[in-house]
Amino acid sequence: MFSSISRYANIIFVVALYWCVSITTIFLNKTLLSELQLDAPIFVTWYQCLVSAIICFVLCQLSQQYPKNFSFPYGNPFDTNNMRNLVPLTSCFILMLSFNNLCLKNVGVAFYYVSRSLTTVFNVILTYILLQEKTSYLAILSCFIIFSGFALGVNQEGVAGSFSTLGTIYGVISSFAQALFSIHTKEVLPYVNDKIWLVSYYNNVYAVALFIPIIFICGEVSELANYPHLFSFYFWILLTIGGVFGLTIGYVTSLQIQVTSPLTHNISGTAKASFHTVLATYWYSEFKPLLWWISNGIILSGSATYALVKKKELDRRKDMEELL
Repeated sequence: MFSSISRYANIIFVVALYWCVSITTIFLNKTLLSELQLDAPIFVTWYQCLVSAIICFVLCQLSQQYPKNFSFPYGNPFDTNNMRNLVPLTSCFILMLSFNNLCLKNVGVAFYYVSRSLTTVFNVILTYILLQEKTSYLAILSCFIIFSGFALGVNQEGVAGSFSTLGTIYGVISSFAQALFSIHTKEVLPYVNDKIWLVSYYNNVYAVALFIPIIFICGEVSELANYPHLFSFYFWILLTIGGVFGLTIGYVTSLQIQVTSPLTHNISGTAKASFHTVLATYWYSEFKPLLWWISNGIILSGSATYALVKKKELDRRKDMEELL
């Protein structure tokens, strides 16, 4: 009995931790991108990758020195084979992070979920195009539900008077890049012995280098040089915390999947998105029309339906493999 209570308490703690870290990361990034009066979203993304890369490097070294106290897979991001195998994936990683932050900079936190809701749709499309894997009619129907919710949400954001065309386009591009990233991640995992933390480590290291010319091309160096709070302790501590949370979200996501299941993780993520939308409208004192809320509900129901359909398909596939 006590072991069962302890297990459920552990699950509740991990789910609550995932919610807190995920929601805090979104609000923190919104503050960094919109409220510090610094028009340098690529630099902010670069610095967060730098912080993540440093943390991964330190954990890797500590794990080698103190294997009983720290657990982190060993890897060398500067190995030529690793670079050749993972740099193409890093391109998707950079695209995903850059346009995600550009989206968050241009849209409100409440609308952020809607603007980034097409990841599942793109995942289905790209899986068919790149991997030649067909999707069930129920899963496709779920995608149509998500897209209809997205279309209604875009319309109602315009009715509310806060629609950003550019921000929405950025969100769609980021969703496309995230779907592409998830597909390519599966392909490169065998090169790192299925160690997802090494993928994160290498991606952040390569992104730090690849972001530098992009910062110059986007003209953010002059923006930084003229920023009045460049040497402010508050500015740098906020940037650093953003980098820490950016890496932590990957850990708590994996942890939630580990202590629950992929389906429970998807349902938890859907419920979290609903809560963060309500919280954002309250925090920023935003009024949204009824149809705007309905659009969010449509997207949430479509996402939950898709997760359930894929879970049943996976269970059916496992049962068939066991019979064989």
